[in-house]
Amino acid sequence: MIPWEKIDTAKIPGSDEELRLMRRGKEFSIKLGTNELMNNRLSGSEAALATLAAKRIETVAKPVVLIGGLGMGFTLRAALTVLGAKARIVVSELVPAVVAWARGPMAEVFGDSLDDARVSIRQTDVGEIIRAKSSAFDAILLDVDNGPEGLTRKGNDALYSASGLRAAKTALRPGGVLAVWSSGPNPAFTKRLGCAGFDVNEVNVRATGRGGGARHVIWIAKKS
Repeated sequence: MIPWEKIDTAKIPGSDEELRLMRRGKEFSIKLGTNELMNNRLSGSEAALATLAAKRIETVAKPVVLIGGLGMGFTLRAALTVLGAKARIVVSELVPAVVAWARGPMAEVFGDSLDDARVSIRQTDVGEIIRAKSSAFDAILLDVDNGPEGLTRKGNDALYSASGLRAAKTALRPGGVLAVWSSGPNPAFTKRLGCAGFDVNEVNVRATGRGGGARHVIWIAKKS
């Protein structure tokens, strides 16, 4: 068996934690300590984050979508596939090295997605973009940390707090959708979404997208 090789490491801003980019042949893994945050062989649930949200805004002629977290680009590539030519996609990634990995060692995984004319990359906290906007987005897709229960950075918890959800609702246009990925269920978060005034649908998806792998959760929360 081909052994894992460490390609690079990156500090997470606002945290003492460190990400590690690992490679084994054509397989890539991003790890935090003993936890594997993502693997390019397991992309189904992150892709579903985009496809489920896009279905809810399919009548919008020129959708503007904010994606929180570039990761390995699963959500971005799925969004590019399902959204039309007139869509505009803003991707916010807090860790600069993740963007560098996408253009460097993982360039083959990303293909030409980062150079698509519909895409702009912001190297900043997605929470800052959300708080600075009002009625700006038709969809906000959050694949940040491990979901509502933070793992990589304590500051991410603010995104999923009551005030964070109110900010997201303000940043959405009428009928807009907040879609949130999580590694597992979180009844308290489901309740917070409802209390924030969203119409909530909780969807269970598999990591591989083909009926296998771990069970993940996606919340589709619509602004009325």
